[in-house]
Amino acid sequence: MPRASGTTGAPSDQPQRFRRGDRLKKRYEFKQAQLSGRRIHTPHFLIVVQPNALQNTRLGITVTKKVGTAVQRNRIKRVVREVFRRNRQLFPPSHDLVFIAKRGATDIDYGSLLSEVQRAAKKLRPEARR
Repeated sequence: MPRASGTTGAPSDQPQRFRRGDRLKKRYEFKQAQLSGRRIHTPHFLIVVQPNALQNTRLGITVTKKVGTAVQRNRIKRVVREVFRRNRQLFPPSHDLVFIAKRGATDIDYGSLLSEVQRAAKKLRPEARR
């Protein structure tokens, strides 16, 4: 049976994979974004946006032990990655994004986070152009 090309009938035709190049991996990348990026507050996250010199948008997620147990922290990260992976059109191209979870983020589900990001997307685009 032939393998799917990466699309799953989503609104956009671009692949919905979350590859290694789509992530912030090094501590200095997180620090650089947090020091010089624009901050957008949502009820459950602080989103830091900074332009990068790459073609793609990269995602970094920070969830400290103050937020919850390891299971809760990992669940938050999975939900954030899934929203990013399936809704890339909401995020500005060629930017680094760092999602920093706030204490109440343990109760968030996919739908709640998606609506939160959709509201924040109105702020993400103008912030990214500055």
